[in-house]
Amino acid sequence: MAVEENRRETDSGIEVKPVYTSADVSGLDLELPGEFPFTRGPYADMYRGRPWTIRQYAGFASAEETNERFRYLLERGQTGLSVAFDLPTQLGYDSDDPHALGEVGRTGVAIDSIADMELLFADIPLGEVSTSMTINAPAALLLLLYELVAERQGVPADALRGTAQNDILKEYIARGNYIFPPRPSMRITTDLFAYCHKRIPRWNTISISGYHIREAGSTAVQELAFTLANGIAYCQAAVEAGLSPDEFGARLSFFFNAHNHFFQEVAKFRAARRLWAEIMRDRFGATNPRAQALRFHAQTGGSTLTAQQPENNVVRVAVQALSAASGGAQSIHTNSYDEALALPTERSARIALRTQQILANEVGVTDTADPFGGSYFIEALTLELEERARGLISRIDEMGGAVAAIEHGFVQGEIEEAAFEHERKVASGARVVVGVNRYEEGDESEVELHSLDPEAERRQIERTVRVRAERDAGAAEAALAHVRETARGTGNLLYPMREALAANCTVGEICGVLREEFGTYDGQHAPGR
Repeated sequence: MAVEENRRETDSGIEVKPVYTSADVSGLDLELPGEFPFTRGPYADMYRGRPWTIRQYAGFASAEETNERFRYLLERGQTGLSVAFDLPTQLGYDSDDPHALGEVGRTGVAIDSIADMELLFADIPLGEVSTSMTINAPAALLLLLYELVAERQGVPADALRGTAQNDILKEYIARGNYIFPPRPSMRITTDLFAYCHKRIPRWNTISISGYHIREAGSTAVQELAFTLANGIAYCQAAVEAGLSPDEFGARLSFFFNAHNHFFQEVAKFRAARRLWAEIMRDRFGATNPRAQALRFHAQTGGSTLTAQQPENNVVRVAVQALSAASGGAQSIHTNSYDEALALPTERSARIALRTQQILANEVGVTDTADPFGGSYFIEALTLELEERARGLISRIDEMGGAVAAIEHGFVQGEIEEAAFEHERKVASGARVVVGVNRYEEGDESEVELHSLDPEAERRQIERTVRVRAERDAGAAEAALAHVRETARGTGNLLYPMREALAANCTVGEICGVLREEFGTYDGQHAPGR
């Protein structure tokens, strides 16, 4: 009985022993960083050669306001941009669509047309920055707008660097911001792969996201397994489309959550690299080391932030970011402490930025590769996470892969069970959340909150209406007809979509054509739901 009372385990149910010895990692033979299977990092010199990119996520209201926040962060030492789009944009609706009412600019920036994209990146030289765009269902459209704006700046497409998240499968699993059914969505995803290979070769064509899977309540093992299973599905779709694993594999990236259990998170990142290297080599025959080596962005856990005693979030974020750096992330976003209450203020965004700068310059984490490599505890956790994730991936394989598992509701059901168990433990006090179920304060101090300009939505709508009124109506109509014709066939959709955007067609108009051709997906009526 005493043994059970003293049992400790991670959120994945992995028992943590009181002490670890060499017996827990017998036969361990660690490779050097930069060598297959890249457990210790994708590059030989890791952060001594180049520190991780400080990529703070930002976006709200209209393009003008977000442009100001981008320039504010760049002036204070941010090294890459990361764009948050509002819900209407993510769902393929223009700001003047009735579905968008009240949501324009709320959770990110509203982008309807090339006019908005030009304002978003005004006075920011796109040939000199790396930009990540958190967009999925309409990812191809936002990337094409970025390319068109760069072209107007005089920047060639082959000079552009960045990432489009473009991970539609996790939307069906965890986030809900899908438009079309899975299979036509996968077509657009692989069309983007092929387009970038020809036109934007330095662009990372997908950021396969475990972040939102974890935010939905998954365990670390589930985050790892479901993310890599989605990666397998994208690779299989790309191979079936005639693309080379050695080529498209080199442009894949991943996006993981940096959560609360510091040691488990470090081990998770290491296990992810080891698993993915074997997947690319053994399943897809990739021989290019860049296609085998998993590279990832990490964001600290938004769901771990508390509205109670929000200053405590500064500590949570710092520890989570340290786990990402210790685990070898290529770029990191640190959440602002006030995000459980509202969009970040400039002050809280600056604290989040400074958190990364302190880690990069004062802590010593950049001095050596894989600083926890060889630790009995970390190595044992890495092995345990790897084996548990491998078993879950095998179950998904038996169902026919990630798309089939999603269509049957398996993945969603597993996450829902894990989320329920977490909430049960918090409610009972079995899992401590400081300031929430232990060490509470009676009176909470007031926190300065960011407020949106109530006129921003009106200005955005007026600009979109003006774009439609002033364009060549015949050219726009012909371009949309070309999109429809291509959707009915098998051609690459990005070329006619680019033509339509250049003709000042809107994101909503193009998505509307594709809705009519592909249909929409209703997750509430998917099998197993």
